[in-house]
Amino acid sequence: MNVLVTGGAGYIGSHCVKQLKENGDHVVVLDNLYRGHIQAVPNNVQLEQIDLRDTDAVTKVLEKHNIQAIYHFAALAYVGESVGDPLMYYDNNTAGTISLLMAMKQVGVNRLVFSSTCATYGQPESMPIVETMPQDPINPYGRSKLLVEYILKDYATSNPKFAFTALRYFNVAGSAADGSIGEDHEPETHIIPVILNTVLGINDKVTVFGTDYPTEDGTCVRDYIHVEDLIAAHMLCMSKLEDGQQNFFNLGIGNGYSVKQVIDACKRVTGADIPVEYGPRRAGDPAQLYSNASKLRNATGWEPQYTDIDKIVATAWKWYKNHPGGYSEK
Repeated sequence: MNVLVTGGAGYIGSHCVKQLKENGDHVVVLDNLYRGHIQAVPNNVQLEQIDLRDTDAVTKVLEKHNIQAIYHFAALAYVGESVGDPLMYYDNNTAGTISLLMAMKQVGVNRLVFSSTCATYGQPESMPIVETMPQDPINPYGRSKLLVEYILKDYATSNPKFAFTALRYFNVAGSAADGSIGEDHEPETHIIPVILNTVLGINDKVTVFGTDYPTEDGTCVRDYIHVEDLIAAHMLCMSKLEDGQQNFFNLGIGNGYSVKQVIDACKRVTGADIPVEYGPRRAGDPAQLYSNASKLRNATGWEPQYTDIDKIVATAWKWYKNHPGGYSEK
């Protein structure tokens, strides 16, 4: 299959490219490299360095490569940044997707798997989160993704051949098991990279925000899904799409690990004594966020291979200890 991966030079997108290539698909990457890394794109994969909001350019890419299906990861994803500059997020995430859909419509591409987020739920009143719960995002990032979900539904309703799956991610973690690609953000806000960068001496310490939550050890609990499991779910969803389908699935392992548990896992995996500072809660941090992914499992047969936090951390550590400066050292 001829497949386009938007945001294919980013963390999650690059892992999708890798697994698609291993599956035998012909893969093209579309990425403006604003926050992606050219080093994450394999030499035998065509990179089209254009902006998703350039509809004419996207249309030409779809035509040029005879694209049949699209995995759509291209997005900005910092919650705090979205609060400070919401228009940038609506322009990039929402308008960018509209541009992509317009190009798809013009060329006749009718298969899409979309990278959505559990942030569309906001702060649910109970756990685990199921797809039938109200979606009430509390920041522009979550709203920019929820708007895309509405747009996809409306477009699919108007075009009976168009089919999509929107996957609402929980906390994506880990790196390729073979250590070839990994996670490299600037700034880095994800907890496992922050901890491992502390082990490497890049950070002075790990700050834990809040120890008085109503959880077993007082720290926040999150659902961590390994990036390779996440991509496997995308590929299964794409393989099962049929004309007119509109799918919305949670994508997580179905249970959570606390901040302290993640720190302890990093200590076990690295053998390092990690300096930790305890600070006050951050505004807007729910005590717990974890998924019920049974709808996805029932629809596709997907099962995560990584459910143990130590094993997830071990794959991340394999990448970081060999690339302490990220892709800049490759």
